[in-house]
Amino acid sequence: MGSRRKARECALQMLFAADIAETPSAEVVRSYWAELGEIDLEQSARDFATRLASGTLAHLETLDERIRSRAEHWRISRMAIVDRNILRLAVYEFLYEPTPRTVAINEALEIARRFSTYEATQFINGILDAIKRDLDEQLPQTHVEAEESEYSSDDESSKPSEEIESP
Repeated sequence: MGSRRKARECALQMLFAADIAETPSAEVVRSYWAELGEIDLEQSARDFATRLASGTLAHLETLDERIRSRAEHWRISRMAIVDRNILRLAVYEFLYEPTPRTVAINEALEIARRFSTYEATQFINGILDAIKRDLDEQLPQTHVEAEESEYSSDDESSKPSEEIESP
């Protein structure tokens, strides 16, 4: 597993804790790294995880509004905690990080496969794909960072697909 995916998983765990405990961002980040964080995680990955978690929590209303606009017949509060935080994390990356949106979707789906259910993966894919289409029309990405280190050349199955299809 690449260090950026591990960082995203750490960010998800921080978001989950913040959602459950309703704790301020700074406290969640501090206690996560003090008690649960991966000790062998590279500093750049720790920084990325912290930036993702803190940024997501700082922009929660904006992110939830984007998700709400595409989650027909679903209230955010009724979604599974893991699923809504995977969605929030990916939408945060769409809006505020230079990650290619397709990579953000693929990363969200891989994390959902690990931490949620098959049905949730389909649900997450459908919502993220719709939000990505909206954003591609409204805010085309002009500056994106490739995440080559995330995918090893011998593991073709982990590379992002060219196109994400809605269920």
